[in-house]
Amino acid sequence: MDIKAQSLYQELQGMAEQTKIGLGDPNSLTTNPSSQNFAELLSQAVGTVNEMQLDSKDKAMAFEMGDKSLSLADVMIAKEKAGIAFEATIQVRNKVLDAYKQIMNMPV
Repeated sequence: MDIKAQSLYQELQGMAEQTKIGLGDPNSLTTNPSSQNFAELLSQAVGTVNEMQLDSKDKAMAFEMGDKSLSLADVMIAKEKAGIAFEATIQVRNKVLDAYKQIMNMPV
C-alpha cells in the first residue's frame, strides 16, 4: 500500500472546496460516505484478524488435548495465517499513522 502525500493533499483540498460550496446552505452539509465505508472496512478487517487468531488458538488447544482430527500441519498453518494477518494489520496501521503525521506537518 503506497500512500503519496501529494495525492492526499489534493484530495483534502478538494474536500475543503466542497465544504466551502456547502457553507451557504446549512441543509447541504452531508457526511462523506467513503469515510463511513473505510471505518466499516477497517472494523471488518480487524474482526477477521481477531477471528483468525482465536481459531488458531482453538486449534492449538485442541491439538494439545489430543484431538485426532487435527494434524500438526493444520495447527501450524492456522498459526502462520494468523501471524501474517496480524503483521499486515500492523503495517496498515503504521502507514495510516505516517500519512496522518505527513498531513499534520503540511503548511496551511
